[in-house]
Amino acid sequence: MYLSGACVVALLGFAGHAKATSPPQRTAFAPKYVSNAGRANAVKQAFQISWDGYYKYAFPHDSLRPVTNTYYDDRNGWGASAVDAFSTALVMGDWPVVEKILNFVPTIDFSNTTTDISLFETTIRYLGGLLSAYDLLTGPLNGTQKLNTTNVKNVLKQANRLADNLKVAFTTATGIPDNTVRFSPPRKAGSTTNGIATIGTLILEWQRLSDLTGNPAYGLLAQKGESYLLDPKPKALAEPFPGLIGTNVDIATGQFLDGSGGWGGGDDSFYEYLIKMYLYDPVRFVKYKDRWVVAVESSIKYLASNPTTRPDLTYLAMYQNKTLQFNSEHLACFNGGNFILGGLTLDEPRYVKFGLKLVDACRNTYVSTATGIGPEVFQWRDNRTPLNASNNAGPPLNQSSFYNVSGFWATAPSYVLRPEVIESIYYAYRATGDPKYQQWAWEAFLAVNKTCAVGSGYSSIRDVTKKDGGGFYNFQESFWFAEVLKYSYLIHAEDAPWQVQADHSNQFV
Repeated sequence: MYLSGACVVALLGFAGHAKATSPPQRTAFAPKYVSNAGRANAVKQAFQISWDGYYKYAFPHDSLRPVTNTYYDDRNGWGASAVDAFSTALVMGDWPVVEKILNFVPTIDFSNTTTDISLFETTIRYLGGLLSAYDLLTGPLNGTQKLNTTNVKNVLKQANRLADNLKVAFTTATGIPDNTVRFSPPRKAGSTTNGIATIGTLILEWQRLSDLTGNPAYGLLAQKGESYLLDPKPKALAEPFPGLIGTNVDIATGQFLDGSGGWGGGDDSFYEYLIKMYLYDPVRFVKYKDRWVVAVESSIKYLASNPTTRPDLTYLAMYQNKTLQFNSEHLACFNGGNFILGGLTLDEPRYVKFGLKLVDACRNTYVSTATGIGPEVFQWRDNRTPLNASNNAGPPLNQSSFYNVSGFWATAPSYVLRPEVIESIYYAYRATGDPKYQQWAWEAFLAVNKTCAVGSGYSSIRDVTKKDGGGFYNFQESFWFAEVLKYSYLIHAEDAPWQVQADHSNQFV
C-alpha cells in the first residue's frame, strides 16, 4: 500500500503501497521500539493548530498565510493542504479532520483551474495524497470508524479523474512527459526538456493507480518516461559515474543534455523511487533495484566527502560531469533514510551503516545553528581535494569561525518547513530502535515548533542562523502536513501497519 509522505524536488509528502511479492524473509535487523505518547500528542497538537488555522482562514484554497490570516492558491486552487493532510490525519486518528477532508474530496473540480499545472507537484501532492488515504481507509483503518462509504469510494474516483486529466502530458514523441499541463488549448506547454526528478517521481503513484483500478495504462505511461532514465543516453555524457546520471532530458529525443546532478533538488526523488518501487513489488521492478544499487555504490565510492574541519562528518557531494561540487541541500538530506531503507530491504548492513553516517551529518546542520534548524543550502571544503582547487573554495570570512566548529556554512539560510532531516532520523530509528534518534527528532520538532509558529499556524523562515529565524515568509507549505508532522508523529507513535519495519514485514511504502 501507499502512504503519503515522500520526497520530491520541492520535496513532498510522498506515499507508499503494498508490495505484491515479498523479498526473502531473512533479516539482520530486529530492533525494539518504544512509543512516547506525550511527544506524539504534542505533535498532534501542532497538527491541530496548523489545521485549524488553515480551515478557518484558507480552506478550501491551497495554503495558509498564517501571519496575515489569508490564503494562497499555489497548487491550482484544489485544496492542496487538505489533501496533503489527509493521510497524516488518518494515521493520527484525527477523525473530525478526516471527515472534513473526506466530505471535501468529492467536491474538488480537477478539470478547472486558471493556472498552469505541474504534473510532478500534482502527482506527489494530490494523486499521492488521495491514493494514500484510500489505501488507509480501505486497508488497516477499514471499519474502525463509521464513515460515508460512498465518499470513501469517491477518493479513488477523484484520483482516477485527476489522472485522466493529466495524462495528456505524456503525449509526446518519446512518451517523456511535459511537466506543464493546461486545461485550455494548447493542453501542454510545449516544453522541450524535463528533469529526472519530475520524470522519475511519477512511477509509484501512477502504478498504484493502475493496480487499484485494474487499468494498466497509467503505470505504463510513467514507466515509458522512466525507461529513458534507467538506460540513459548518450552514456558518456548522461552517466558520469555508474548509476549516477545527469539532470535534463530532451523530450523529443530522450537524450540527456547534461551530466550534472547528485542527490539534491531536481534529481533526488528519481533515486528515492528506485528502491521504493522494488519494495512495492520486487518481481516487476527488480531493474529499479539494480539501478539503485549501482547509484548507491557509486555515491559511496565517488561522492562521499568529509569537511576539512569536521572529518567525522560525511556528506554526498554534487557533480558537474566528473567534477565534484562540495555543497548540498536540506532536500538532499532524505538520502540517509533512503540508504537505510534500501539496506533493510536488501539485507545489506553496509548501506544502513552509511545511511546512519549521512543522518548524523544532516542532523549536525540542525544542532549547529542558532535556531536548531538546518539551512536550505550549505557548503563545505573537502579534506581530500587540494585546497587550491577551483572546486574547493573556503568559506566567506564572516563564516570561517562557524565552519571551523560546524564543518559547513550556509549559502541559503532559509527553512521552508522541509521534512528531510526528520524523515531520515525516522528511518534511522526504525532501523535501529536506538532512542537517541527519537530524541534527535524531538529536538528538531521543538526547534521548528518554537521558531516557525506564528499567527494562525506555522511559516517558513528566512534565516536559520539568526536566533529569531530572521523573519517569516508568511507561508505554510502543504507538505508541512504530509511530511514534517507525519514523521515527527510516527517516530514517537505506537507500532502500526503503516510504520516502516526492519524485518521485511512492510505493508506500506
